[in-house]
Amino acid sequence: MILDSSIFKAYDIRGIVDKTLTESVARSVGQALGTLGAAKGVKKFIVGRDGRHSGPKLAAALAEGLQAAGMDVIDTGVVATPMVYFATHHFATGSGVMVTGSHNPPEYNGLKMMVAGETLSGEAIQGLRHMIEDGAMVSGRGKFEKSDVREQYLQRIVGDVKLARKMKVAIDCGNGSPGAIAPELFTRLGCEVEALYCEVDGDFPNHHPDPAKPENLVDLIEALKKGDSEIGLAFDGDGDRLGVVTKRGSIIYPDRQLMLFAADVLSRNPGGEVIFDVKSTRNLFDWIRKHGGKPTLWKTGHSLIKAKLKETGAPLAGEMSGHVFFKDRWYGFDDGLYAGARLLEILSKVADPTQTLESLPDSLSTPELHVNVPEGANHKLIAKMQASAKFPGATDIVTLDGLRVHYADGFGLIRASNTTPVLVMRFEADSEEALARIRGEFDRVLAEFNPTSAKPH
Repeated sequence: MILDSSIFKAYDIRGIVDKTLTESVARSVGQALGTLGAAKGVKKFIVGRDGRHSGPKLAAALAEGLQAAGMDVIDTGVVATPMVYFATHHFATGSGVMVTGSHNPPEYNGLKMMVAGETLSGEAIQGLRHMIEDGAMVSGRGKFEKSDVREQYLQRIVGDVKLARKMKVAIDCGNGSPGAIAPELFTRLGCEVEALYCEVDGDFPNHHPDPAKPENLVDLIEALKKGDSEIGLAFDGDGDRLGVVTKRGSIIYPDRQLMLFAADVLSRNPGGEVIFDVKSTRNLFDWIRKHGGKPTLWKTGHSLIKAKLKETGAPLAGEMSGHVFFKDRWYGFDDGLYAGARLLEILSKVADPTQTLESLPDSLSTPELHVNVPEGANHKLIAKMQASAKFPGATDIVTLDGLRVHYADGFGLIRASNTTPVLVMRFEADSEEALARIRGEFDRVLAEFNPTSAKPH
């Protein structure tokens, strides 16, 4: 079978429905996953989907492919991605596929995949492509059943998370699949819920379901200003990421959220390791040490963070993009709904959640900046920079994932995106002057190694 190789990304499979990602492709991927599962002793896969219009046909084709490889399939219907991860534990399969386009536009869809307890990434995803192209797949006749895990998922969280007092919260689901469960979850936890855009609609008529972008939080900020909710929570299109807004309208970015989670988790896990990605604030190093933990900087990417979490046994990890991974009291997968519940558990113990959140250490920083480059050029450019770029005055240069250059008064980052042909940049500093100076250093290096590059945007 001839495939469009561009859909096989670093952390998932993703493409435009009926163009690069068809039912035929989904069926073949299902059979390849079943073949991989069979080699690892797997007999059963969980399948779920988000609220996109293309979800039913792609999920059905995927299930057919899995069954054609001899795998039994449990279809959980329309769910948030973490509910598929939860179902792999609940049914003890360790294997599942979520059909989701996450925060991509409506014409996209994709597959997030887990086999025998491991989230597929990188070479494993390319391995599926080769398997399909070579036709090297097993065949069999698996069974199919439907099962709703909603109640078990709700009971598991409500049984674990206890609020010290009732709270009023505003939640914005951006018409993504978390809308089908989030209002009920937070009501059961003891909250009065003000629900925004919780009707699941694959056209996303109100705003894009991506809380990482400030423009998608405008309606939530407005609701907090007008109403009497204490805090705002926003979820992405498939519910594995969390956005947080205070009563005063401040956005608490995920690396600062992680500080609050780290202080809580380390109170029960003294000396524990807390993992965060290269895009995150440098304030996490001192904060985690101050609370008795060990800070670990790691590569960006939810699959890579999960693998590191498993390897180290760390009780907590987080990414600047909004993925938070609790091993403390939870399973170690990224779950925006559970992270929101854990946040409310902490904030229910204080009189003023806004004050608690806004007093977390902060620095001047830029959002994620992107530099477009030709397809395939980003990783080559970064490799050249790592080999010979000079940063006078730097206190430390980390080449774990791109170049993260530390100075006494801030840091700069440039790395290759694993999902699109761009260079990703981010800067943080103690003053505007320092921020401008560090950005200037990176602009100089960028011009030296890629003279035709456009300005970051």
